[in-house]
Amino acid sequence: MSTYATDSQLPHRDLIPLVVPPVTLEGRAVRLEPLRLEHAAALASVCEEPVFEFLSVVLRTQADVEAYISAALEAASRGTEQPFFIRDRETGAPLGTTRYMTISRNDRNLEIGHTWLGRRAWRTRVNTECKFLLLRHAFEQLHVMRVQLKTDRRNARSRAAIERIGAKFEGILRNHMLVRGGVVRDSAYYSILDTEWPEVKERLEERLTRE
Repeated sequence: MSTYATDSQLPHRDLIPLVVPPVTLEGRAVRLEPLRLEHAAALASVCEEPVFEFLSVVLRTQADVEAYISAALEAASRGTEQPFFIRDRETGAPLGTTRYMTISRNDRNLEIGHTWLGRRAWRTRVNTECKFLLLRHAFEQLHVMRVQLKTDRRNARSRAAIERIGAKFEGILRNHMLVRGGVVRDSAYYSILDTEWPEVKERLEERLTRE
């Protein structure tokens, strides 16, 4: 005979709707500040073709970046996204952008995505530190239940970086998106739960100490 858990036996979470206000997050190497249109020229200066190989859009000009930022700010006004400008904490130089997105207020979960970095930031601590700051804020200040990350299934570099963080692979969403002018993309999905955060945090802190 099958048995099922009752509601009283299942885990429960806070039902207060999730609100994600703009915030500045600062680490040892990076500063994440709320994205504004004034950042367009700086971001355009790090737009290079290889950066967008697996992303959903390709940004080439300052006008492209301005349209990209405007769309992000419109989503922020609806409460579904919160975008960040990434700069070098010591020099102030632009490094790239990232954001909270797919914010689900009632289910208390969100996604970290639309992350891209200029090539000078590749293979440095920048991506790891950005993810650490965003995850720590999401779990410890916003008290989210789940953080989602996704990438093109063919993007081996991005998938390896997500897996090194400690996110769990959930599967492939086939024919998920049309990107870069009609390219069909399958997306690899990963997640981290609030119950997993302490272990993931410890792993990230150890990585950042080594780096």
